[in-house]
Amino acid sequence: MYEIDDSKARRNVAVLVAAQAFLGAQMPMIFTVGGLAGQSLATNACLATLPISLIVLGSMLAATPISAIMQKWGRRAGFWLGTLGGALGGSIGALGLYYSSFPLFLLGSFCTGFYMSAQGFYRFAAADTASDAFRPKAISYVMAGGLLSALIGPQLVKVTSQAMVIPFLGTYLAVIGVNLIGSLLFLFINIPKPKAPAADAPRGRTRWELITTPRIAVAVICAMVSYALMNLVMTSTPLAVVGCGYNQGNAADVVSSHVLAMYIPSFFTGHLIARFGVEKIVAAGLAILAGAGAVALSGVQLENFFLALILLGIGWNFGFIGATTMLAGAHAPEERGRMQGLNDLLVFGGVTMASLASGGLMNCSGGTPQEGWTAVNMAMAPLLMLAGAALLWLMFQPEEGREDTV
Repeated sequence: MYEIDDSKARRNVAVLVAAQAFLGAQMPMIFTVGGLAGQSLATNACLATLPISLIVLGSMLAATPISAIMQKWGRRAGFWLGTLGGALGGSIGALGLYYSSFPLFLLGSFCTGFYMSAQGFYRFAAADTASDAFRPKAISYVMAGGLLSALIGPQLVKVTSQAMVIPFLGTYLAVIGVNLIGSLLFLFINIPKPKAPAADAPRGRTRWELITTPRIAVAVICAMVSYALMNLVMTSTPLAVVGCGYNQGNAADVVSSHVLAMYIPSFFTGHLIARFGVEKIVAAGLAILAGAGAVALSGVQLENFFLALILLGIGWNFGFIGATTMLAGAHAPEERGRMQGLNDLLVFGGVTMASLASGGLMNCSGGTPQEGWTAVNMAMAPLLMLAGAALLWLMFQPEEGREDTV
């Protein structure tokens, strides 16, 4: 579609890393306080994590429109739409807290999902101008930008969550500022707008043909499972930590360690993929996610929370970056908008279901926080078996048949 130039790709990666670090800080901020704020506003404890679920639902529903906007008007337009959604979500969420209105707070959470959806395309934007050799590293470096967000976000929570008379209001006001300032970064991105296809240009495969291609189908399944399980456990973590007798600062530290573990491996995940192959790295990610569940089930000491959430972050990193790399190399440029939007619709659809299940499992499946936490982690098993079986099936396909439709 346009000439590959890795010097341009490296500049774009630098901008996207900065965006992932600064703008991305709002996600650990909101995921840390969203469930706790929801618990303070909801009349039913089972709905405590509904604000987090609405974020993911908003992200799911926004994925296809944002992808279409990027395909027509370029990445910058889609990213600015995302920061608008983030600022709007922070504003409405702050109003919900001010007026003690749970429905208003939920509406703000839904709008925040527009930012979450746009952020998900940072990884694909990193690949747009990259050569085949640089692509896995570009994706990995952009994901590594989340390392700084893991440091910035939870520290901002500590400073802002109790800074005002109304708990957590300061955090949502800070989210507004993060989006307004961070939107300026996209002035420096240089990704050409996709050219309008000529009448005789290749149209590419339909969505059905794409999703029934073995490599694409397995990439989507592994991305869905990796992200859904990470969200399932992380959403309940602050509630579990506080419910087991620890304080909000402990919860913020556990979430911080988790987000660090999500992004630190990104400095070398791309190199591991290049050396060992993407399928083996995705398999390692799924195995580490299983290890996270085992540690969480072994006890509710603070060190168990830390270790389980660190393993959860590493497993997500290997599984999700691996699946993203697998997908990025399995479709043509003219299929980009169609496939990437479909992928994120399906991924965040799975994450929405996991997030909705998280609150119910945590608060309504037992009489104590410990029993709820056990239920959350037991729920990981069937999804891990599904993704593992799909990946094994792909790995045993003949090499020439991996791209054929099912």
